[in-house]
Amino acid sequence: MNIRMKIAFACYCLMGLLLVGFGVVYLLRQEFMPYYSVAVGLPWADVPPNFQFLILALMKAVGGAIIAVALALYIVLLVPFREGERWALWAVPILGLVQSAAALYPMSYIASNTTASPPLWAPAAGVLLIVFAFALSLSASKRPAV
Repeated sequence: MNIRMKIAFACYCLMGLLLVGFGVVYLLRQEFMPYYSVAVGLPWADVPPNFQFLILALMKAVGGAIIAVALALYIVLLVPFREGERWALWAVPILGLVQSAAALYPMSYIASNTTASPPLWAPAAGVLLIVFAFALSLSASKRPAV
């Protein structure tokens, strides 16, 4: 792997760590996120128990889905991407962009329709890492071997 591919690989791995971090947070939370409280105008303690159950179940589903995407990303990175498979150069950024868009859209919706401040930096950072890594990997794969 040349230096551009190594940098792209590192960027994708960092993006995967962001995904795993958020996935674990969502899986392990025992109450909703602080910005949810601002968005709905209620502290967790005032949310009816049946809604608490539903919110936590949905958060755990989202956390599991995020971790599943991260796992798929790492599987593609560790074997086909490192071996230079052309399809992997496209699969990794597609996985990352779909996950980032899936996070960025609802967070933006919450931010624009409430006074809550979701962590928009995280999916935005993911998108930047993906675009940078994709540009590097694509340019590296088009260069003739010396």
